Amino acid sequence: MIVDTHAHLNTDDFKNDLKSILDRAKSNGIEKIICIGMDESSNHLAIEIAKNHEMVFSTVGVHPGYVDTSTTDHLESLLHHDKIVGIGECGLDFYWRKDNIELQKKVFQEHIELAVKTKLPLVIHTRDSFTEAYEMLLPYKGKVTGVFHCFSSDYKDAKKAVDLGFYIGMDGPITFKKNEILVEIVSHIDLNYVLVETDSPYMAPMPYRGKRNEPGYTKYVVEKIAEIKGLTVEEVSRITTKNAHELFHLGGYKA
Repeated sequence: MIVDTHAHLNTDDFKNDLKSILDRAKSNGIEKIICIGMDESSNHLAIEIAKNHEMVFSTVGVHPGYVDTSTTDHLESLLHHDKIVGIGECGLDFYWRKDNIELQKKVFQEHIELAVKTKLPLVIHTRDSFTEAYEMLLPYKGKVTGVFHCFSSDYKDAKKAVDLGFYIGMDGPITFKKNEILVEIVSHIDLNYVLVETDSPYMAPMPYRGKRNEPGYTKYVVEKIAEIKGLTVEEVSRITTKNAHELFHLGGYKA
């Protein structure tokens, strides 16, 4: 079985056919899905979806793209819901915005402190910002863990993330033709520190690139990692599922 550790089921892309999406996920071997919050409204919707579907869990956070319109003030009040398994999506994005860097850092810092307080893992977004995010996390080494979702830096940075006690999230781009950097990361990083995810509805893997992504396509990420590592699909599924259960405390895992 496979865990899709990062999906945005709480977007409009899935509002009309969510049940079909989940049924297809099950038929493709997806055991559990983590629905990721991005701002106050999507956090509430993520919780609602998780409450209504046994296979779905949720996180709550403020994505760096939403720091101008959503604050972290509401987050702690949501954490009593028993299917919340992480803090995020949070982090830094200097690809789209560089005019609000200090605000992004302030909001990310608030997520880090909340994760330390609650002992929940962080789900971190970094785009053109790994070094800055890493430096903010470094003082908390040993006090906080999580995943660098949809990892887009290089092997050197991936090793730094793992040494910090974090996991590396692999998505659809690992299946693309121009993916040499990601192949290098997967080749050299211990699989015990890798999670598989889709980031649905974004970044669909081959052969669905350019179309709506969905949790059922996590299997293509698993298959590509197996090819790179020279392992069976079953072994990659087993290890990444173990990783997901250990990081997010999903419960019920049997080796």
